[in-house]
Amino acid sequence: MASTTGPEDVLGRVTLVTGPEEFLGERAVARVRAAVRQRDFEAELSETGAETLTMATLGELAAPSLFSSTRCVVVRNLEDLPEESVAGLLDYAASPAEDVALVLVHGGGQKGSGVLARLRKLEAVTEIRSASLSGRDFPPFVADELRSHQVRIDRDAAEFLVQAVGQDLRGLSAAASQLANDFGGQPVTTDMVKRYFGGRAEAKSFAVADHALNGRAAQALEELRWALDRGTAPVLVTSAVAGSLRSLARLKGAPRGMRNADLMREVGVPSWKLDQLRRQAHGWEDAGLGRAIRTVARADADIKGQASDASYALEKMVLDVVRHRAAR
Repeated sequence: MASTTGPEDVLGRVTLVTGPEEFLGERAVARVRAAVRQRDFEAELSETGAETLTMATLGELAAPSLFSSTRCVVVRNLEDLPEESVAGLLDYAASPAEDVALVLVHGGGQKGSGVLARLRKLEAVTEIRSASLSGRDFPPFVADELRSHQVRIDRDAAEFLVQAVGQDLRGLSAAASQLANDFGGQPVTTDMVKRYFGGRAEAKSFAVADHALNGRAAQALEELRWALDRGTAPVLVTSAVAGSLRSLARLKGAPRGMRNADLMREVGVPSWKLDQLRRQAHGWEDAGLGRAIRTVARADADIKGQASDASYALEKMVLDVVRHRAAR
């Protein structure tokens, strides 16, 4: 069974789009639609939800219209397909209409997995699968997005863009497109990303962490209130502060004399972040660092335990972290 689809093979076939990443799934659906329109500009496009799908409705959707015999039919939420419609859909998928591109969208998870397993065995079914992305997958996603515009981006710049924009694929794709267009195809550097997205980065939860680790209580509280007012989840703030403290602890615990490349691997950060941690390390002693890590852990537990006032818990955490920093 093929894993990709193109203009020449979506008609007369069933494209199965699976996985939890909505943006990637929607992009796959758009590719099929574009492929159909490339074959027939007047092709009819339609969609429905699987919960209402019967063989009668599928037949109506796939039937030729007065304007074109070529159709693209998208069926969403395949996991909600009624049991009584399973056999009919499988029969159709075994022998699809030659002028119809049928797209079945499944959002991942176990529900409806039996239907997926049977569809995957059919010769006329092509699956486009997207897995959930983990933190380390987002910079390569950025690099791939820019590569599609024939533009290169270095690893540090990709890391900074993710930190600035967040782990939202739609936002990252739009940012990559903007960088590619506005810089005329030049290789993208961290300075370029900062020029466009540095302000957004400073308003994110990691900016709270940076100010707190630098002992700047007033700025940390200002960024915290800004972030919370704009809907940043409290757990993202505790996560950012905890992550920065852990990175700082790894840096301070690393053997002396390590080369930058080895130290980056040891600490698990890009070069620009390593430079930032080095500056922050001058203000911290091991005992204070340990107390700060425990402080953030308590705040995180309070927030996840439905603290009555998450804002107060976070403000107290920020002030305590700053206090644990050694005076200079």
